[in-house]
Formats: sequence, C-alpha cells, structure tokens
Amino acid sequence: MKNTFRGSVRPFVNFNAKHDAEVLHKAMKGIGTDEDTILMLLAARSNDQRQQIKAAYKKAYGKDLLSALKSELGGLLESLIVALMTPPRSYDASQLHKALKGAGTDDDVLIEILASRTGEQVKDVIKVYKKEFGSKLEKDVCGDTSGHYQKLLVILLQGSREEGVDESKIEKDAQDLYAAGEGKFGTDEEKFITILGNRSAEHLRKVFDAYKKLSGSDIEDSIKGETTGNLEGLLLAVVKCAKSVPEYFAESLYKSMRRAGTDDDTLMRIMVSRSEVDMLDIRACFKKMYGESLHTTIQVPCSYREELLPFSCEKC
Repeated sequence: MKNTFRGSVRPFVNFNAKHDAEVLHKAMKGIGTDEDTILMLLAARSNDQRQQIKAAYKKAYGKDLLSALKSELGGLLESLIVALMTPPRSYDASQLHKALKGAGTDDDVLIEILASRTGEQVKDVIKVYKKEFGSKLEKDVCGDTSGHYQKLLVILLQGSREEGVDESKIEKDAQDLYAAGEGKFGTDEEKFITILGNRSAEHLRKVFDAYKKLSGSDIEDSIKGETTGNLEGLLLAVVKCAKSVPEYFAESLYKSMRRAGTDDDTLMRIMVSRSEVDMLDIRACFKKMYGESLHTTIQVPCSYREELLPFSCEKC
C-alpha cells in the first residue's frame, strides 16, 4: 500500500513519553531555560506524542507541562510552543475564538480555516469550540459578520459539501456562474455562494474548466471583477482550495513573508497546522510557484526563523 502521509513532522520512532518529560523538566530546571532543547524535542514529536508527554509530565512532577513551559518562555517562541502543544482541532477553535473576540474581527483567519478544512474537521472544531468557549461558533461568526460574506461562512460551517461529481450539473453550474457575474449587469452573489459553498472540490474543478471554455477567463478573474472585500477573499480562498489546498497554503505563506515585515501569526499558524497534514506538498508547491525553497525563504525574513525551520527543512 502506498504511503500517503504528507506531513513534514512524523511520529518519533523510539518514543518514550516519560524520558521526554524528564528532558523537558531538566531544560526548565534552575536558572535559565534551555530553549533549544525544548524546541528541538517538541518539533520532532507528533501532536499525539506531545499529548502523551504532557500526561507523563503531570504524573511525574504533579504540574501542567503547558503552564510550566509558558512560565519559562516568552514572545513568539512561547506562542509557537503553545501551538505545538495544542491538539489540532483545539488549535483551530482557539484561533477562531481569538479572531472573533474583542473589538474587530480577523477575517483572514476565518477565511483561511473555514475554506481549507474538510467537512468533518469543521464539525469537530464546532464541538471543541462549544466545549472550550461555551458558545456556538456559528452564533459568534454571525455576530461579527454580515451580508453575503456571512451567508457563505455559515454554509461552510455546516461542513456538508456534496460528494463526488454530478456530470449533469457541470455545464449548468458553469453557465449559472457566468450568468451570475460576467454575463449580466450587476452580480448575483447568491448563485456564487450556493455553487461554490456546496459542490465537492472534484465537481468544482470540472466546473472551473467548463467556465473557462465558456467565458474565456478563469473563475478567479470573474470573482475579482464582480465582488469586493471579505466576500471576494472568501470566494477566492474556496476556489483555490478546491483546486489545490497545498497551493493555497504555499501562496499564503509567500504573502506572509513578502509584506512589509513578516506576518508572524499567519506564518506560525500555517506551519503548525499543516506540519502533520500536507507540508511536504506545500513545500513542493512553494518551490514550483516561487522558484525557491520554503526553507530558504523562511530563513530570510523571519524574526524567529530557527524555531520554524524543523517544519520546512528539505531533509525532514
């Protein structure tokens, strides 16, 4: 059977949770903290293994490992270690909660997570969000958003895309999208939302090909010409993820490092959340799209570059 694991972080082979807990304890003991040891150990373990280390640490030392780590670390390194120690769906839930709470909304986070996760993952995040924050994710999203943008977010929150390809709908969907945008004065946003929010990725890829033959342009060009703001951003993310999730994240990583100053939050969130999912594919897409390795690019602008290199290393 072909190995389909595409993460850059794999379960550590000779894993011993008790031993790792001891190493971390020694790294935090006494004056000063051995940050390199902490980082290199945790970056070389899978998330499931980190949870086992957390349990072993509590059993051996009677205190919470995450609290101990936070008391010893600070800044971006602390944020990275906390992210590494958080189970994937809890991490997504915490990022969404952070994006929604307080004044203003971090729409980039909402768009990234809800456009790229599978239906099952979205459903799991909703459960974790309710358990950890005592609130319904959909309610919080609706409280912070409005209009067609809100409608598409709510559709994505259902986590119930159709499965497979419906050959009988391909041409009609392409024609409907054309008629809703380029083919009329004004835009029928509802049609874009319904088709892009509900069809499977495989089906949408065929619709996009049919759309290009029909209109002579890519669906992305139509979206850019017909919509603006957060709705445009979300529709584009949905289209890009339908075409290729790794390419979507490669582009997001590139943009995070090409702004005036690195967007550390986005860079960290993607590197951590995709490290056990498809980082090998993201790395390959990055090289193909931008002509340089992700590893090399991270080394240049990143203020905490050494911390993220284990996830991008060509030798991983």
